[in-house]
Amino acid sequence: MSDTLESLRRQINGATDLESVVRTMKVLAASNILQYEKAVISLADYYRTVEMGLFVCFQKAGKVTILPKERESKSVTVGAIVFGSDQGLVGQFNDILAEFTANALKNSPGEKRIWAVGERVQGRLDDTGLPVTGIFSVPNSINTITPLIGQILLETETLRAKGQISQLFIFHNKPKSGALYEPFVQRLLPLDEKWFSSVAQLKWPTYYIPEVLNGIEPTLHGLIRSYLFVSLFRACAESLASENASRLAAMQRAEKNIDELLEDLNRAFHRLRQSTIDEELFDVISGSEALTKK
Repeated sequence: MSDTLESLRRQINGATDLESVVRTMKVLAASNILQYEKAVISLADYYRTVEMGLFVCFQKAGKVTILPKERESKSVTVGAIVFGSDQGLVGQFNDILAEFTANALKNSPGEKRIWAVGERVQGRLDDTGLPVTGIFSVPNSINTITPLIGQILLETETLRAKGQISQLFIFHNKPKSGALYEPFVQRLLPLDEKWFSSVAQLKWPTYYIPEVLNGIEPTLHGLIRSYLFVSLFRACAESLASENASRLAAMQRAEKNIDELLEDLNRAFHRLRQSTIDEELFDVISGSEALTKK
C-alpha cells in the first residue's frame, strides 16, 4: 500500500512540474503574440503610406511605362516564399500551409522555385512534391526579421534580374480571431499593369495631391523597394503571430489536460490514503478488543 501511495505522490509531483513548464510557455507565447501583433499594426500604417506615395507617382506620371523594366524570360518561372515554423507544439501549422501552397501552385505553368523559411515546413513541402530551392532560418524576434527580409530580397532580385523568375508569391499563415489562423497568399511580382491599376484606384484623403520632388522615377523606385520590403516583413510578422497563437492554444489544451489529470491523481491519492488510515484504525480497535477480552 505504501508503494502505491509513493507512486501516486511521484506522479502528482511530475504533473505539477510539467504544469509549471506549460504555464511558462503560455506566458512566453502570449508575450510573443503581443509584440508581433503590434508590429503588424504598425506595418499597416506604413504600408498605407507607401501605397499612397505610389498613387501620387502614378497620378503625376499617368503611364505604366515608368514602372521598372522586367527582364523578359524565355519561360515562365514561378517563385514562392513560404513562411513556416521551426519549432514544435504548433499542431498542423506547417502541414496546412504546405498543402495550401501545393494546391495553389499545382496548376501554375513552368518551372517552380520555392524558398522555405523553416526546416520543418521544408520537409512538408518535399512531401508534397514541390522543389525547395533554398531555406532560411525562422526569426526568433522582431529585430531578426529585417536581416531575413534582406537576404530574401537579395536572392530573389538577383534571379529576377537574370530573367530566372517571372512571378513571385508569398505564402504564410495569417492570424484570425483568438488562436485561429488561415493560410494566405499574396502575389508580390510582377509589378504589371494589373498591379498599377489597383494602386491607381486609390483615393487621396484630401483635395490637393502633393508634388513629387527630385523626379518621379527615383521616388517611384524607392517606394517600390519599400513596398516589397514591407510586404515580406508583414508576411513574416503575421506568420510568427500565427505560430505563437497556435502554440498558446496547444499550451491551453495541455494545461487543461494536466489539471484534469492532477484532479484524478489527487482524488485517488486521498482515497487510498484514507483507506490506509481506516485499515490501521481497524487493526488498533481489533487489537484493543482482543486485549480486553483476554
